[in-house]
Amino acid sequence: MGDSSRLTLFNIPAHRSFSDALVTGILAQHGGDPIKLAQGMVLLPSNRAIRSISDAFVRKSGGGLLLPRLVALGDAELGEQIGGALDPLGEQDAIPPSVGMMQRQMILARLVQEASPRPLDVGQSLQLAQALGSVLDQMQVERIPVAALQDLQLSEALSAHWQRSLNLLSILLHHWPQELKRLGCIDLAERRNRLFDRVAERWKENPPGHFVIAAGLSTAAPAIAGLLRRIAIMPNAMVVFAGLDQNMDEDAWKTIGPFEADPVTGRVPAGHETHPQFALKRLLDRMSATRDDVAQWRWGSEHDARAVRGRNISNAMLPPRLTTRWRDLKTADRSLAGVEALEVATPGEEAQAIAIALREALETEGKTAALVTPDRQLAVRVSAHLKRWGIEADDSAGQALSRLPPGTLLIAMAQAVAERFAPVALLALLKHPLVMRGADRLPWLEQVRGLDLLLRGPRPQAGLNGIDLLLTPRDGEDRQKDLRTRIAAWWPQARSLLAPLEAAFTGAPDLSAQLSAVREQAGLLTRDAVWSGHQGRMAADLFAEMEAFAGDGPIQADIRALPMVLDHMLAGLSVRPPQGGHPRIAILGLIEARLMQADFMILGGLNEGVWPGMPTPDPWLAPSIRKELGLPGLESRIGLAAHDFASGLGAPQVLITRARRGAGGPAVASRFWLRLKAMAGPQWKSADRYAELARNIDRPNFVRPAERPRPAPPASIRPKLVPVTDVDRLKADPYAFYARRILRLSRLDPVDADAGPAWRGTAVHEILQRWAETATLEPADLESRAKAMFERPEVHPLLRALWQPRLMEAIRWIASGVARDKAEGRTILAVESEGRAEIGGITLTGKADRIDHMPDGTLAIVDYKTGKPPSAKQVRAGFALQLGLLGLIAEHGGFPGIEGRPVAGCFEYWSLAKKGDAFGYRESPVDPLGKRDKIVTAEFTTYVHGLFDQIAADYLNGTTPFEAQVNPEVANYGDYDQLMRLEEWYGRDDG
Repeated sequence: MGDSSRLTLFNIPAHRSFSDALVTGILAQHGGDPIKLAQGMVLLPSNRAIRSISDAFVRKSGGGLLLPRLVALGDAELGEQIGGALDPLGEQDAIPPSVGMMQRQMILARLVQEASPRPLDVGQSLQLAQALGSVLDQMQVERIPVAALQDLQLSEALSAHWQRSLNLLSILLHHWPQELKRLGCIDLAERRNRLFDRVAERWKENPPGHFVIAAGLSTAAPAIAGLLRRIAIMPNAMVVFAGLDQNMDEDAWKTIGPFEADPVTGRVPAGHETHPQFALKRLLDRMSATRDDVAQWRWGSEHDARAVRGRNISNAMLPPRLTTRWRDLKTADRSLAGVEALEVATPGEEAQAIAIALREALETEGKTAALVTPDRQLAVRVSAHLKRWGIEADDSAGQALSRLPPGTLLIAMAQAVAERFAPVALLALLKHPLVMRGADRLPWLEQVRGLDLLLRGPRPQAGLNGIDLLLTPRDGEDRQKDLRTRIAAWWPQARSLLAPLEAAFTGAPDLSAQLSAVREQAGLLTRDAVWSGHQGRMAADLFAEMEAFAGDGPIQADIRALPMVLDHMLAGLSVRPPQGGHPRIAILGLIEARLMQADFMILGGLNEGVWPGMPTPDPWLAPSIRKELGLPGLESRIGLAAHDFASGLGAPQVLITRARRGAGGPAVASRFWLRLKAMAGPQWKSADRYAELARNIDRPNFVRPAERPRPAPPASIRPKLVPVTDVDRLKADPYAFYARRILRLSRLDPVDADAGPAWRGTAVHEILQRWAETATLEPADLESRAKAMFERPEVHPLLRALWQPRLMEAIRWIASGVARDKAEGRTILAVESEGRAEIGGITLTGKADRIDHMPDGTLAIVDYKTGKPPSAKQVRAGFALQLGLLGLIAEHGGFPGIEGRPVAGCFEYWSLAKKGDAFGYRESPVDPLGKRDKIVTAEFTTYVHGLFDQIAADYLNGTTPFEAQVNPEVANYGDYDQLMRLEEWYGRDDG
C-alpha cells in the first residue's frame, strides 16, 4: 500500500475545540487565496459535522467568506447519503442505485415471515427484518462475504436457538441477492464501498488540483480506511483525526488490542472494544499507519483547555489492566482542574441543576455552553426548565416522531382500531390535539367530553356498534338521559370518520389497505393538520414509503400488530427543530456533539445503562458467532460512547452530572464517572452549589399549610331533602356531605373501569328486583338471571371467573332463605321501593331493597350487601343509620302501598359475603333483648330518630360548620381527600 513515511496525518487532541482548531489551521494554510480556499474540499463524517465546521468558519472569518466544499461521507446509521462531490452523475460505468431502506425492510420482513418455523405477525417481522438488515450492512461494511456463514466452525456448546437462527440467516441472505437482482439495485453499504473505492482509484490516477482534507473520521470500515490512506499520500492533502490519544505510552496502546493475525490459527483478536481509542487504533491499523505517523495539529483556538487536560483524560481512560498506575500518579497528572462533578438524588433535581448551570454561563459575555447527554428525557426537562428564564434551547438531537403530535395521532388511530374502539383508546384518539384543529375544535371537545362521561364505568360492547348501543335510550330510570340524547345526536358525525377505519381492518388482512385507511382518515380527522409542518411532512413521507412498498412486505397483517408497527417505524425517525434557539446554548445528543465543543460542557446522565447505554441484543448472531465472523462486537458502541465522553472532557470548563435514582429505581454510576472519581482521588471536586440552588429555587420563604376545613354556609342553602345514605356520610364526615350535597361534586368512575363493588351491588340488586317482581320466586329463575348477567359484554373475564362461583352460591342461599321464610308465613311486600317522610323539618328519602310482611303482622326492612355489613357498634355510633331511617320512613307511612301497616319490627342485612364455609348470611344490628350490645329492636327507630334530630338541628337546620373528619371506624373511599387538602392538616396538633 505504499510507504507509510509519506502519509500526511495530523491529530487535534481532545483538549482542543476540534472545529475551531481545524478551521484556524485551514485558514492559516489556505486563507491567503480566497479562490483556492473555495476550490478546496473538506471531507467530514456527517451533515451535522458540516454544520459545526460551517459555524466555526463564520466565527473565525468575522465577515464574508467563500467556504471550501464541505462534503459528508454520510452516516449509514442516520440514513445520510454520500455527498454529491463523491457521487457524480452521468458517469459511463455508473454504480447501480441502492435499494431504498423501507423497501429493503419490507422485503426482508416478508422473507423472514415466510422462512420462520413459527407464525410471526407484521410487527415482529419488521423488527427482525431491521435487525437482519443491520447484520447485512455490518458484513458488507467489513467486507465479509455471505459464504462465511457456511464456513463457520460452530462449537457444540452453542445453543440450539443460535443454530436455528444461523441456519435461517443463511437461507435469507441467499435469497436476498435474488431480490436485489430482480430490482436492479444493490445495498446502500455496498454502494458506499464501491463509491469510496472508485474515488480512491480515481485520485490515485488523477489527484485533484485543489487541497483535500479528511477530518474527524473515526469509522474503521475497510473502504473508508482505503480512501483515507489514498488521501494521506496525495500531494496537497491530509487526514486530521479527532481525539487520538498521543499521551498514552506504548504498553497501554498495545493493550487496547493487537490486530495482527495469530500465526497458528490465523484469527485476529477482537481487542479491547470498550476503550475510547479502539476505533481510531483499528482505523490506523487498516491504513497501515501507526501513531508515530501522526503529527500534532499546530493550530488551536481561544476555546481550548490546557494541554494537561489531555494527559489527565488519557490517564483516566487507561485500559483496565493498567489502572493500578493511578496509585502512583503525581497530583498534576491526576488533577482535573476545570472539571466538576454533581451528584443529586433524582433526575428532576439533576435537570433543574443543569438548567441553573447553563443559565449561569450566560452571565459571562460571549461564553458558550452545551449539555451533552444520551438521555432524551433529561434533555427535554432541561429545555423546559430553561424556559422559565425565557431561554429557548433547541434540543438538536431531536425527538422521535412517535412522541410528537403527528406520530401520537397515527399510533392512537391504530390503537383504537386494534382495541376495537375500547373507551380509553377511543377517547385518546378523539381528544388528540390535532383532531378537528381549528374553529370547530371547542364544540367537538364539548361533545367528546360528554361521551367521556358516558364511558365511565364498565366497558361497552366492542366496536362502533358498542357505542351505538351505549347511546340507545334506556328503559326505566336513567340519570344520564339528557346527556345520552345530546351525544347520540353528535355521534354520527364522529362515527362517519371512524367507520372506514373499522371497515379496512375487517376481513382479509392487507397492510397496504390498512395504512391507506389510516392516512385518509387521519387527514379527515385533522383537516390535514397531521401532514403539515416539518413534523407532518416527515410523517407523510414515511407513510408514502410504507404504502408504496407494503406490497413487497409481510402478507399477514394482524390488526393487533399495527400499533406496534407504526410505533416502531415512527420511533426510527428523529425530528430536529428548525434553527432559532439561543445562540450560546445548545442541548446535544452524543452524535450531535461529535466535533463540537463549547466553553462550558455539561455531560449529563452519567449512569450505567444511559451513558454508556447497554448494547442492544442481536437476535440473529450470538456474540461468539460475531467474533468468528470478524464483525465488531456489541460492546464496540460502548467504546464510541467512551470516546464521546473523553472528547467532552476536553472543554475548558466541564460539569459531569448524575442522579442516584432513575425512572425505575436506584441507579448505578457510569463506569466513566467511577473511573474519574477513582483516578482523581482527593482532587475530585463536587459542584454542590448547583444542587443547593436546585433545591432552593422552588422552595417558598415560608409555608402556610391549610387548616382543617370547616365551611359554614347559611342555613338557607343547606339541603332540606336528604337521602338516607347521605345521613351516614354527614355523621361520619360532614365535609364529605358538604362537598357532595351542597357543592354537588361527585367522584367519576374511571373510563373502562372494572366492574367494581358499586357495579356489582347494582347488578345484584337489579337481578333480585326482577326476580321478586315475577312473584314466582323460583330458585331456577333467579339462577338463570344471575347467569345472564355474567354474559354481558362489560363483565370482565376475570370477574366472571372469580366472582361468578361465589355469587351463584350466595344467590342459591337467598333463594332458599326466601323459600324458608315463605313457608313460615313471611311474604315480600315490596322490592326497591322508594319512600319519603318529613322528619324534623327535613324530607328524608330512601330506597328499601326489600320490605317483608312478618307472620306477626309487623314489617321487616331488608338491605342486601355484597360485602360485609356494618357492625352493631357502627350503627350505635350513628355511622350506619340506613336501616333505621328506612324503618322511620315506614313508621311515617312513607312507602307507597304499605301505608297503615304496623311499624317495622325486624331489621336485617342479607350479605352475599362468605361466613364460615358458606356464602350468604343474615345479620341484624338490633336484638329484642339488646344482647351483645345491640340496640333493642323495639327502641331502634326511636334511637335513630333522636340521632337524626340532633344531626338535622346541627347541620341541616342550623349553622354548625361541616368540619372535615377522619373516622377510622367508617369505610372511607377518599373521594374528597384532595379537596379538603387532607395531607396538609391531618396529624397536626391543631386541636
